[in-house]
Amino acid sequence: MSERITIALDAMGGDFGVAVVVPAALRYLEQDKDVNLTLVGREEAIQQELKNKRYDSRLQVKHASQEVEMDELPSRALRGKKDSSMRVALNLVKQGEADACVSAGNTGALMATARFVLKMLPNVDRPAIITAMPSVNRHTWMLDLGANVDCSAEHLFQFAVMGSELVTSIGDVTNPRIGLLNIGQEEIKGNEQVKGAHELLSTSSLNYIGYVEGDDIYMGDVDVVVSDGFVGNVALKSSEGVAKMVGHFMKQEFKRSFLTRVSGLAALPVLKGFRNRIDPRTYNGASLVGLRGIVVKSHGGADVMAFDNAIQIAKKAVYTHVPDRIAKHVESHLNNRLSA
Repeated sequence: MSERITIALDAMGGDFGVAVVVPAALRYLEQDKDVNLTLVGREEAIQQELKNKRYDSRLQVKHASQEVEMDELPSRALRGKKDSSMRVALNLVKQGEADACVSAGNTGALMATARFVLKMLPNVDRPAIITAMPSVNRHTWMLDLGANVDCSAEHLFQFAVMGSELVTSIGDVTNPRIGLLNIGQEEIKGNEQVKGAHELLSTSSLNYIGYVEGDDIYMGDVDVVVSDGFVGNVALKSSEGVAKMVGHFMKQEFKRSFLTRVSGLAALPVLKGFRNRIDPRTYNGASLVGLRGIVVKSHGGADVMAFDNAIQIAKKAVYTHVPDRIAKHVESHLNNRLSA
C-alpha cells in the first residue's frame, strides 16, 4: 500500500467554487484510497455542499474567511487576503500539513501568493506554468503559459530544465525532447532572448532538438516546448479556441439536413473518440514549477471531471518528488555550465 498523502483544495476558487470542488473531491476519494483531501474555504458553504453526501475521515474541512476574486489584482490578494482559501491552502503546504495544493482560482494571485508563501527553489529565478496539450503522439508539454511575460535567455534555459524533469517525473517520458518555440527553424530567426537560450541549450546535456514552430506543438515530434509566458499563453488560448471552433463547425454540418443527421449517428463512435482525444478536461491541471512545494492550477471554468484530473496530477507530483528532482537537476546543469 502506498503512503497516504494529503492534498489541500481551494474550495472557493474558480468560476464555480464549492459547486465543482466539493463534488470533485468526493468523486476522487471514491477512486483513490491513498489520498486525504482538505477542503479549504468558508465552512458553512462547504458543509452545505456536503449535506447528505457520503464521505469518511479522509475528507477534512479547513475554514478560511476570505476568498480571492477571479479578477482581483494579485498585489491586493497578497496583501489584503491573508485568510483567503487560496492563502490558507498554500500555508498548509508550507507547514507540512498538506503535500500539495490545487486551486482553480485567479492565476496571477495564485502565482504571486505561492511564490511568497512557498519561496523559490535554489538557483531558480522564476516559477513557470506547465501543462500537457494533445498531440499526434499523445501529449506535448508546454511552458511557460503566462507566469512570465518577459524572459531572459537564462530564464528560458531554466524553464527547459524544469520542464524536462517534470515530464520525466509525471509524464512518464524518458529523456524528453526539448524544443524552443520560434518563428522559424533557421538559426538566424528569433529575438535575442530566444537565440541566447538556443546557445545555452545547445551546449547542455538536455535532449535539445532545436527550434520548433507553432504547428510542431501538435505533431508529436517534441515532448516539451519552451517559450516565454506571453507567447505560451497566446498559443494555449489559440489552441482552445480552435478546438471549440472545430467542434462547433462539426455540429453545424451534421445538423444541416436529414441525411447529415443520419450520417452523424453512424459516425457517433468516431466523433466520441475524437472528442475524448481533444477534450480539454482530460488535460486540466497546470503545474507551477520552480517553487519549494507542489501547486497545481486548475482551469477557472473546470467542471467536476476536469478538477478531478488536476488532483490526480498533484498526487503524481507528490509521489515523484518533483520539487526535489527539479532542484537537483537545476543545480547539476548549473555546475556543468560553470565547469565547462
